[in-house]
Amino acid sequence: MLKLELLRKIIGGILLVSLVAIGFSKPFQEYIHIPKNLTLFEGQDFEIQKASPVSATFSSDESNISLKQEKNSVSLQAKEYGKNEMLLELAGFPIKKVDVNVIKDFKVIPGGQSIGVKLNTVGVLVVGHHQVSTTEGNLSPGEIAGIKVGDIITQINGKKIEKMSDVAPFVQEAGKTGKDLDIVVSRESGKVQTKLKPLKEKNEENYKLGLYIRDSAAGIGTMTFYHPGSKKYGALGHVISDMDTKKPIVVEDGQIVRSTVTSIEKGANGDPGEKLARFSSDREVIGDITRNSPFGIFGKLNRDMSNGIMDKPMPIALSHQVKEGPAQILTVVDNDEVKLFDIEVVSTIPQKFPATKGMVIKVTDKELLDKTGGIVQGMSGSPIIQDGKVIGAVTHVFVNDPTSGYGVHIEWMLNEAGIDIYEKPREKAS
Repeated sequence: MLKLELLRKIIGGILLVSLVAIGFSKPFQEYIHIPKNLTLFEGQDFEIQKASPVSATFSSDESNISLKQEKNSVSLQAKEYGKNEMLLELAGFPIKKVDVNVIKDFKVIPGGQSIGVKLNTVGVLVVGHHQVSTTEGNLSPGEIAGIKVGDIITQINGKKIEKMSDVAPFVQEAGKTGKDLDIVVSRESGKVQTKLKPLKEKNEENYKLGLYIRDSAAGIGTMTFYHPGSKKYGALGHVISDMDTKKPIVVEDGQIVRSTVTSIEKGANGDPGEKLARFSSDREVIGDITRNSPFGIFGKLNRDMSNGIMDKPMPIALSHQVKEGPAQILTVVDNDEVKLFDIEVVSTIPQKFPATKGMVIKVTDKELLDKTGGIVQGMSGSPIIQDGKVIGAVTHVFVNDPTSGYGVHIEWMLNEAGIDIYEKPREKAS
């Protein structure tokens, strides 16, 4: 019996090599590129196109997966939460083993609304050095103390610093007493302690640090998704960085409010355009900001949001389920009206681990191209829709081609929002 099985595999191997030699290498490679770990949502279909005589079998019962084999395809339908193993064979010779995980159905409400963003930093951010004109010349106490642009002042004399107004009393007191300030700053390499002696400018009574500091930032962006079950949201699709230091802002807290697009600066090659917007007049806070990451800003909404087009929960697509071809984005280009515009997914990478640039997209909608020239600043976070699923969000524009840019896959934004879409499937009995 073992000899017959060995003979079968040898014959299958010879046939496989022969098929590759006579031109079946491309179809064979397509099977190799099928993910080893295939994740599907309950009720979701997955089709494998066949250009060679490949068959699929399951190592256990198929109670959670329906398998249909036709001449040119193998179709799977995920029926029930669970785990299974699929084996692809060519002429009886195994060529690929795929773990198929069926996870519970998951849906989010897509956004597209223009939002105003207000961030408060952890401590106060140093954005520059200031020269104090003293009787001994121009000096910067902060620079002398070794404080760098991008540092965050978190403590002075053992007291926590939360906002700019916390700093001034310490500076004036130290100036009058002549005592140095004990300062703790946070930087990428870790915490640094230093001493700083404030100086008084000629012909003035106030003492100065010799630093430009900031404790908050504001801007606009686009809502990506809202999860009605947890009230969690994701927006922007990229990190918010300080305009002067170009470094990510470390968030203490923040808020989002509604905003209205007032005009568009159209983009051109080498000059990305921009949405110009204002915060809504009532300045009503619609959610908080708890995280500022490479994948966007995240927090919870305190009220439901509606885009007026797609207001019902929609399924999502994982990175390996996104395909090249037509898609759409939801975004605002006039006032607060969310509209649907055509784009094309030029390329997509099935990612095993979180990464910000998973897709290359291109705007194809004539109306949007006429209005904006393509992707503009403020459009980041616009949800991307394909085949009735939320697949990701717009992130960056190509400076030399404003019609094109990058997109991030939705599963990584959900992960950053703290939403677990992967519940461990139950093993099916052999």
